[in-house]
Amino acid sequence: MNVILGVIYHTIGGVASGSFYMPFNKVKKWAWESYWIVGGLFSWLIVPPIAAWLTIPGFGHIIATSAFHIILLTFLMGLIWGVGGLTYGLGVRYLGMSLGNSVVLGFCAAFGSLVPAIYYNFHHVAGKITFTDMLHSMGGRLVLLGVVISLTGIALSGKAGMMKEKELPEEVQKASIKEFALVKGLIIAVLSGIMSAFFNFGIEVGKPMADAAVAAGLNPLFQNNVIFVVILWGGLTTNLIWTTILSVKNGSYKDFVDTSSPIAKNIMFSALAGTTWFLQFFFYGMGESKLGNGASSWILHMSTIILTANLWGIYRKEWKGTSSKTKITISVGIIVILASVALVGFGNSLNIK
Repeated sequence: MNVILGVIYHTIGGVASGSFYMPFNKVKKWAWESYWIVGGLFSWLIVPPIAAWLTIPGFGHIIATSAFHIILLTFLMGLIWGVGGLTYGLGVRYLGMSLGNSVVLGFCAAFGSLVPAIYYNFHHVAGKITFTDMLHSMGGRLVLLGVVISLTGIALSGKAGMMKEKELPEEVQKASIKEFALVKGLIIAVLSGIMSAFFNFGIEVGKPMADAAVAAGLNPLFQNNVIFVVILWGGLTTNLIWTTILSVKNGSYKDFVDTSSPIAKNIMFSALAGTTWFLQFFFYGMGESKLGNGASSWILHMSTIILTANLWGIYRKEWKGTSSKTKITISVGIIVILASVALVGFGNSLNIK
């Protein structure tokens, strides 16, 4: 029953993550950095403590009494993840829902499974799997094979993007993706995928806070909500610094007082996007608490996001007008990525010692 509930929670979270960018498409006459930071304030600063307050009473005390190095490491992982979150938005902005998410999340799934194991090779913790353990076990080797297959799927998706760029006139491409830029988008998406994987690591290093919540008699289903508060502080810091720089550089801070734009609606849609983005973490935490395996949970979460984002890509007609060969290429790329996700999940489900 726990496995079934875990899959359901991860599916809900994945759908939320794969859909969060859609409300941003309703924002009018605002620069990217304006609506991104408004959404970010909701997803990283406003909603997380509300969710923690509702589900983990006394979460502030748990954070305040946790070891400083745990809070610092969790925050630092959030800072690195924040770069991934920032560039994730840019990747989708330049590549679209379908291609952008496939490339970003393919890398994210792969590195999210490897980074913790590599860390534990240098900082051994009892019960945690190291990269060396992976090399010497069947499950670990399957995970590594899955990572290689994932990179193959990403390469196929990138190839499809290049084919699309050659086949469609610029004005047609920008009808569905206003700022389509393949090379820039791919570079950003690769960086985003690697950095975004550190969210999974943040959950790993922040586990003592979740354990403290459980030890206090609170519902284990919501234990990760206290970790998310600290991780998302890091994400907010990174994004706030960058969007502030852009706002000053581009003069886009004026968006918030420009009455020629629908300010109230823009804030509403941005807030909706930010809140939807946080819901992925909320349900991810519930799913991870049921499945009890961070790496496998991460993979399941990523696969659901990839599927959801590509359905939205179809809805937005991002591949309309391309040849059958291009559509087959992106479809195969997505299938290969999902297959790699399944393989990594299976490898992680084995009892690696």
